[in-house]
Amino acid sequence: MHRPDLDVIPLIARLKQAGESFCVATVVRTEHATSAKAGAKAVVLKDGAIKGFMGGACVQRSIRETAAAVLEEGKPRLIRVKPKDEVVSAVDVDGTELHKSSCPSGGTVDIFVEPMRPAPHLVVCGASPVAIAVADLGRRLGYRIVAAALVDDLAAFAEEDQKLAGFNLAETGVEADDYVVVATQGRRDREALVAALSTPARYVAFVGSRRKAEVLKAQIAEQGLVSDRIARLKAPAGLDIHGIEPEEIALSILAEIVACRRAAVKHEHATDVTEDAPRSCCG
Repeated sequence: MHRPDLDVIPLIARLKQAGESFCVATVVRTEHATSAKAGAKAVVLKDGAIKGFMGGACVQRSIRETAAAVLEEGKPRLIRVKPKDEVVSAVDVDGTELHKSSCPSGGTVDIFVEPMRPAPHLVVCGASPVAIAVADLGRRLGYRIVAAALVDDLAAFAEEDQKLAGFNLAETGVEADDYVVVATQGRRDREALVAALSTPARYVAFVGSRRKAEVLKAQIAEQGLVSDRIARLKAPAGLDIHGIEPEEIALSILAEIVACRRAAVKHEHATDVTEDAPRSCCG
């Protein structure tokens, strides 16, 4: 007999390879009569489509609603779907989140819903020795590298990196959870900075002296970029570990990015962030 849940494993692999966000729902416990049994798995896509068998309509709505929240929060949830006449509060006696079911079977099912979000993009602008070192270390740490540089310089980056000729970062689809490091070091610094600060990335950093960064910020302010965006710039980039060599500077930058990323996960719902003024956790 064909088992739809067995199709979930190769689907998960394909979605991860494509860099898609999705959820995996797993039945961990059932009580009384339920169509899905413990161990059943399904994939919930961003549009709410459920791939795999998790039971009928009685549980699917709860799974879709939970998956949407889990993807937004980036945190897994355990939910319990029970007959509606048994649900008198938002959580059960053991603290499990409760959802109502109208199924006549009267069964109860516990479902673990976990997010599968791709690693953030780390956009590296420029092909300086520091830029190449940042891309190399970032790749080792699991970030998806986007190398944006002049066309003649792109060969310096690894074959597996996404490459962009020039600094039109709109083409990369940079999102709020991504990171941008400008390490052009004298080759179209201002152009790259304007592009980087125009993205919603939570972290935008410039490799260069504080004095040079202030001069560039004044210049791009004259071009009309709003002050809130300019104020997000972290310059000089990286934690102060007294690094000198490109690899040491790259280490300080990645350490700062990791700190920024983990702090954002911890506090991502502590404040409201508007689209016009993205939050910088390290600025």
